[in-house]
Amino acid sequence: MSNDKVDAFLERAKSWQEEFAALREIIAASGDLTEDLKWGQPCYTLEGRNVVLMHGFKEYCALLFFKGALMQDPKNLLIQQTENVQAARQIRFKSLAEITKHKTALKSYIKDAIALEKSGAKVELKKTAEFSFPEELEHAMDDQPALRTAFEELTPGRQRAYLLHFSSAKQAKTRIARIEKSTQRILDGKGLDD
Repeated sequence: MSNDKVDAFLERAKSWQEEFAALREIIAASGDLTEDLKWGQPCYTLEGRNVVLMHGFKEYCALLFFKGALMQDPKNLLIQQTENVQAARQIRFKSLAEITKHKTALKSYIKDAIALEKSGAKVELKKTAEFSFPEELEHAMDDQPALRTAFEELTPGRQRAYLLHFSSAKQAKTRIARIEKSTQRILDGKGLDD
């Protein structure tokens, strides 16, 4: 299961090195997952489909289960990162001792995630139309019909990213500034992070 890119990632890790090694060992015990490096993080897949990702932050390291919203959570360990994350859930750790304490549960959660992936289960995601559509964007589209056309031609994921970015601003002037700053990107058919 070992992957050279993940080996290099672990060697370079400035923090959470021991924790990552312990998590990697627990994941490897499943025997079903293939290890790779995606988005710069160790990612574990089943027949090419993402199951679980290891990543580190300043305050904690975590396992991210891509279909965590569908998983059983008997130990109440799964965390929704933000209210906008629909499918993924994390289990966070602040120490190697915490990982060791939950080792048996983690194996069970990984087994559950693999079974979910094998079953073909899908997380029902909110449709783009269900996201808040800021009136400032509506006004901008009324003033510039090409913007509406370009926005509608974006993929649903890109549309949602823009809608979340625009509507998360508390003040109208900030929403307007964000829309103005993004208009050319939308007209060019690019997503927020492209």
